[in-house]
Amino acid sequence: MLYYLVLTIHVIVSLFLIMVVLLQSGRSGDLASAFGGGGGSQSVFGPRGTGSVLTKATEWSAVIFMVTSIALVILSQTTSASRIKDDASAPPPVQSAPASTAPANPPESAPATPADSQPKGN
Repeated sequence: MLYYLVLTIHVIVSLFLIMVVLLQSGRSGDLASAFGGGGGSQSVFGPRGTGSVLTKATEWSAVIFMVTSIALVILSQTTSASRIKDDASAPPPVQSAPASTAPANPPESAPATPADSQPKGN
């Protein structure tokens, strides 16, 4: 149960990290300038405000991403070890005898004994 909780947090944080990294301004401008927008995004946060908020969000999401990655590795090892231990303590499966392939009654056309197969005569 804990494994799935950490996995869900990990996926949400990784999606958030992708969004934050894509929103950061690069050397040639930010995401808005790539799609033809002017300085619209900088007027909302100010020229410096965007960098500091997005930088802090990137740092925290990267730290959470690394912590959840390590937690997932540890949890996957403990769950697989407990699965192996549970399988070892279980009794072995019962095997039934294989089915017989020989028919119970031989066909009538087949000779029953070698004496019947010899020609009768003289």
